[in-house]
Amino acid sequence: MKVKTESCITSTMSELVLKSRADWKARPPTLVEPMTNPVPYVIIHHSYIPPACSSTPECVAAMQRMQDMHQITNGWNDIGYHFAVGGDGNAYEGRGWSAVGAHAPRYNNISIGICVIGDWQAELPPPQQLEAVHKLIACGVEMGMIQEDYKLLGHRQVRDTECPGDRLFQEVTTWPHFHPMPRYRPKEEEKGSSGVDDNKLFFFKGKS
Repeated sequence: MKVKTESCITSTMSELVLKSRADWKARPPTLVEPMTNPVPYVIIHHSYIPPACSSTPECVAAMQRMQDMHQITNGWNDIGYHFAVGGDGNAYEGRGWSAVGAHAPRYNNISIGICVIGDWQAELPPPQQLEAVHKLIACGVEMGMIQEDYKLLGHRQVRDTECPGDRLFQEVTTWPHFHPMPRYRPKEEEKGSSGVDDNKLFFFKGKS
C-alpha cells in the first residue's frame, strides 16, 4: 500500500511505503476505540524484542510477533502501536491513524505511537529506517492526522522505561518538534500499584 491521502508525496519527499494490516496478515482487533484527529503528540518507541529486521519477511514476522504478545498474551484489543517501522525501510500499519492506542498511558488517545523495530539502546537504526519514520510523521501531518505543531516525545518521557533506547532517544532529541519534557519518574503512590492498564506488558528493556 502506498499513501497520499494514500500516497504522501510532496515536492521534497519521496514516496512512503506503508504496508497495510492485510500485507502483514494481522488478526482483526477485538475492539476499536475511535480517536480524534489531528493529535497533538507523536511518541517514539523501540520494540527491544523482537529484534531489528532487515527484510520485509522478517519485518512481517516481527509485526505478527508483537501482535501475538499484545493481543494474546497481554489481552489487549490489538497490537499496541499505531504504526511500526522496519529496517526494510517500510512503515507498517498497526492501529492506524484514528484508533486509540495502547503504548503510553495518559497519551493513548492523543498521540500517534510509532515503534522503530529493534533494540536501539547502543546503536542507531539504519538510515532507511529513520527516513521512513520521518516520512510517516510528515504523512500524518499532510493528511491532517497529526497537528502541524505536534510535540515529539520518546516513550521514556511519559513512562518509566528505557524505551526507545539511549542511542535512538539521543537521535530523537535532534529532530524537529522534539519537546524537551523531563524523563518520566513515577510518583511514590504509583510504584507497586496493582492496577491493570493497557500497558502492563511490553517488549521493552527495563520497567514498563
